[in-house]
Amino acid sequence: MMSDNKLDKKTSLRKKKGSYSISVVAEMFGVHQQTIRLYEKEGLISPSRSVGNTRKFSEEDVNELEEVIYLTHKLGVNLAGVSIILKLKNKLKKMQEEVNSAFDKVRKGLDNDTLILKNSSQSHLQQLAKIKSKHIQNKDQENGPTVFEQDFLRSLMEMSQSELDDSEDEE
Repeated sequence: MMSDNKLDKKTSLRKKKGSYSISVVAEMFGVHQQTIRLYEKEGLISPSRSVGNTRKFSEEDVNELEEVIYLTHKLGVNLAGVSIILKLKNKLKKMQEEVNSAFDKVRKGLDNDTLILKNSSQSHLQQLAKIKSKHIQNKDQENGPTVFEQDFLRSLMEMSQSELDDSEDEE
């Protein structure tokens, strides 16, 4: 188990950026170097190697090792269990990325559909305005529109304007 003192030591050692040797990483976590080598052998971690074949632990490697040590030392999970947990975690991450990608595609499609509907509504509104204008001109020449016709055309215009306002609000 890692003591609070070892955790403080680990935190102070991790303030440096770059890569770490196995001895530094072992000291960070208060574990033996052989424990880290075992985790690598079991495929739980995979630090890069230098030209001289020395293990180089990046920040990401250190984070992965921290998770393995937490699972084994703090939670008491055996190495087979850690392997399963890490595989499931990676699988879940990939699935989340796929869901996010699908969501983005749907959102882009909806944005496009909204734009098309907005343009269509504006076009219909303009057509209705022209029809209304022509109808009013014809009625003015004949005696003017009836009160019923005026109310009907006003309702159509308000309804069209309301649809246009609603589509703008959704954006």
